[in-house]
Formats: sequence, C-alpha cells, structure tokens
Amino acid sequence: MPNITIYTTAYCPFCVQAKRLLNSKNVNYEEIAVDNEPQKRAEMMQKSQRTTVPQIFNNDKHVGDCTEIFGFERDGTLDALLA
Repeated sequence: MPNITIYTTAYCPFCVQAKRLLNSKNVNYEEIAVDNEPQKRAEMMQKSQRTTVPQIFNNDKHVGDCTEIFGFERDGTLDALLA
C-alpha cells in the first residue's frame, strides 16, 4: 500500500494544485505543513535535496514537485509512481 507524503505551505498555489491532482485520483496522503516547522522543512530539504514546496514522496522515494507530477500525469506514468 502506498504511503504518500506531501510537504506544503499554506499559501502555495502549487501545493493546492498538487493536492487537487492527488485528490482527483482518490489518493490518500499525509500532508506536512512546513510553514512554522523549521525541523519539518529541514527534513523535507534533506530528503528531497530541494527547498521548494510541494515535495511529494511515496514511502521514502521522492516523486517530485507540482510540475513533475503534472508531467507524469500527462505522460501516463503518475499512477504507477503512486502505486
């Protein structure tokens, strides 16, 4: 069973779009807001080697950010990455 985690901030339009896509696919995910949690932001940065949100993971495998998951959706590979 997939264990999807998405690191977000409250006012990020890319986070909203990424969550909307995951919701449209009926994917359950854990959202970790990094707005006021410097230790969670540091965790996200260490795991993804990126500083921007959203960052999406399946278990400990980095799936990507908003642009990447929409690209995977366009080329038909997103469902396999989230499975």
